[in-house]
Amino acid sequence: MRVDPPRSYKGADQVIGYFNEVLRRTREIPGVDSAGLTDAIPLGKNRSWSVPAKGQTYPPGQFPDEYIRIISDGYFSAMRIPMRAGRDFTEHDRVGAPLVAIVNESLARRLWPGQDPIGQELLNRKPITVVGVVGDVRHLALEKDAGLELYFPIRQTGDFASVDLVVRARTDPAALAGAVRASLLPVNSSLPANEFRPLERVVDNAVSPRRFIVVLLGGFAGIALMLASLGIYGVISYSVSQRTQEIGIRMALGASAQHVRMRVLRQAMTLAAIGILVGGVGAWGYGAVAGDVAIRRVGRRSIDICGDGRVAGQRGDGGGLFPAGGLRWWIL
Repeated sequence: MRVDPPRSYKGADQVIGYFNEVLRRTREIPGVDSAGLTDAIPLGKNRSWSVPAKGQTYPPGQFPDEYIRIISDGYFSAMRIPMRAGRDFTEHDRVGAPLVAIVNESLARRLWPGQDPIGQELLNRKPITVVGVVGDVRHLALEKDAGLELYFPIRQTGDFASVDLVVRARTDPAALAGAVRASLLPVNSSLPANEFRPLERVVDNAVSPRRFIVVLLGGFAGIALMLASLGIYGVISYSVSQRTQEIGIRMALGASAQHVRMRVLRQAMTLAAIGILVGGVGAWGYGAVAGDVAIRRVGRRSIDICGDGRVAGQRGDGGGLFPAGGLRWWIL
């Protein structure tokens, strides 16, 4: 939910006081577990700065380029981003206090490999002390690894274009949206009425293009499976019908109808099993290559393959069963 400071607030003290009041009022709402502020929600906008580590030099083309996040205390808790080392920001990390920052694990490994990043310094016109390390976040896209992320306290910098309120609660989202807006209207009467978004919707919007591709491919695969099943049934049915003379001779020599049916079905299922094996290996290999495209369906890949093979096997079974069943009446 957008909670940008009113334009009438010019000084740092007014803006910091506004942020403190927004967080206080939000956290006092029944059912709210944690709340924080950020200028960039995951899977949304991004910006980057070049902030080197103090005392280090970098070869050409390897200067660190970090994604910048301006946040408040409570943001990591609300987003369930784990604190790996050090501490979170507090309300005391404000203008006039020592400059501090938090880095993610990827940035810590990049700038200080094999060292403790807590207490290390970054250079951004002035030295900035690292006070914490948090887990990586797939901020760019779910199929991409986390980048180098650098977090600054929102009370210590005014370099943000917008501010979003992030809330984790145990209440219904619709009821929570109304309660948050009602609680914040006294401090900001210009709050938007319909910008409260559950995190699930943010994720769904990010993966919707890929999900459409997966659904489209699944539809084509279903059509291909249906056509292949009809083809298998037709081929095996024709193969069995061409053996009527052979089957008649076997029956004349003493073979039972049950024996003939089982022989036909065994041969049909052997061919179907070979097809399932080859197709399953090919589908599994393709699934491994295309795993990044099939977001949120990776866990179902083996189920889909087994399901397709089962259907193909049934078509082979039916292709042999129905002609063999018809031969029973002809024989008897």
